[in-house]
Amino acid sequence: MSTKIEVTRRSVQIFRMMLSGIFLVASFSHIIKVDKTVQRIDQARFKGIAYFFGEPKLLVIASGIVMFIAGLGLLAGYKTRWAAAILMSVLIPITLTVQVGQITTLGPLFKNIAILGGLTFFIINDSNNSKKQ
Repeated sequence: MSTKIEVTRRSVQIFRMMLSGIFLVASFSHIIKVDKTVQRIDQARFKGIAYFFGEPKLLVIASGIVMFIAGLGLLAGYKTRWAAAILMSVLIPITLTVQVGQITTLGPLFKNIAILGGLTFFIINDSNNSKKQ
């Protein structure tokens, strides 16, 4: 059963813009504070996930660039589904590497889970075809 829930275009725009902010801020952190970010990976319990994908320093820089570009796309509402999917593909390995296994700090883990929920919203719902209200 498919149920439609009507929301205002403005609320979806605000949601999209607010969600994009964390990726834009994180992208600068990844690009400007590369060594600090790599150090966080090296201290993580599941750092092997990052090392599986390659050299952490290169991954941090690449993820910063990807988060910046896709974050801008999400902010602007350009190719929103693709931007959200790309951001999700970056956020999942980061979450698994750095947040999972940090039992003393569950807040950041659930923050990332909430962000994944927001990205899922934009992947599932075509915000470009929503009704104007």
